[in-house]
Amino acid sequence: MKITILIANAYGMGGTIRTVFNLAGGLAERHEVEIVSLVQHTEEPFFTLPDGVRLRSLTWIGPPTEGRESPGRLERRRERRPARPVPPSEFRRNRYLNARTEREVRRLLRRTDADVVMGTRPGINLMLAKWAPRRLLTIGQVHTHLGSHGPDLRAEIRRRYPRLDGLVVLTDSDRDMFADFLRPPPGWLVTMPNALPPGHYPRSSQENPIIVAAGRIAAVKQYPKLLEAFSMVAHVHPEWRLRIYAGGEGQDDLRDQIADMGLSNQVTLMGRTRDLPGELSKGSILAVSSRYEGFGMTIIEAFSVGVPVVSFDCPQGPREIIEHERNGLLVPAQEVTSLGWALLRMVENHDERLRMSDAAIRASETYALPVITRRWEEYIEERRASKTAH
Repeated sequence: MKITILIANAYGMGGTIRTVFNLAGGLAERHEVEIVSLVQHTEEPFFTLPDGVRLRSLTWIGPPTEGRESPGRLERRRERRPARPVPPSEFRRNRYLNARTEREVRRLLRRTDADVVMGTRPGINLMLAKWAPRRLLTIGQVHTHLGSHGPDLRAEIRRRYPRLDGLVVLTDSDRDMFADFLRPPPGWLVTMPNALPPGHYPRSSQENPIIVAAGRIAAVKQYPKLLEAFSMVAHVHPEWRLRIYAGGEGQDDLRDQIADMGLSNQVTLMGRTRDLPGELSKGSILAVSSRYEGFGMTIIEAFSVGVPVVSFDCPQGPREIIEHERNGLLVPAQEVTSLGWALLRMVENHDERLRMSDAAIRASETYALPVITRRWEEYIEERRASKTAH
């Protein structure tokens, strides 16, 4: 098969981009796979492209360089308008889903020789549902839960998603929500967790007094609440450190808050990293303070290097990955004091961390790339057979 995966910006840094690259690499073992990015702002992607995977873009939005011109006035106007199937709330979240990229997506769908085309966020899924010719097998991927969408986006999802040939979500909770919302036919909607990238993973020694957090600096990650929880640890165990691997706007504000709390010697903003498992392995605990998680890729990456996780029991992801008291601790969502006490408990109980470290590594085997890739292949074949039968 030839499989095309459409993504908003494959050249940036983010959880969806990482997981798309991982999946593409797994599928490329037996299929022709390309990732098509709606936009490109830099010459090389942040993450390493897997062997056997082709990457190309539909529009250049970076500075003018040799062979790359700035968009003209008409294209600039198109960039300010959402793609026709994309409602305002989705366009506000991702400005790449505009009339300019819609025009290129339509051209791609008319001309592609792919057998399967996948979308990776709601706006792209809506474009596939509206513009893809029937000869293509169209599959939507969901990386954020339904409850996080505005009413206008949910209305478009209800209207257009049934035109897709299949929908893949990350958690059973997501599957149940979409099943109630769309009432799809059997086999159309499935749960498919993200896969770990291939490779050898170092293992945490559980000796370093380091707590790690990771993910873009955004309101949903609630880093101020994590700082408040960590301050409970820092007060009793000043030798412990918190490292936050994150990029994006808001670093200066977060750094100011760290200083205001008197934590500048114990909390470090580490910036972005291409090797998150390697950095996680230097720590002993992963802390997750998110308001919600689509899945929780950093959790399974922490598991892969033997790092147990302390997390808010927020909707969807963490509760379906973490086995409470076995490979981590779940605390009531938004209860900062509970998060602090759980971190303190792990800090002070080395034997418990070692036990949970072993359990975490065993749990990570469920997310091995060959396992998840085979599930994807079986699902695609089932959807192809169903489409042919109808």
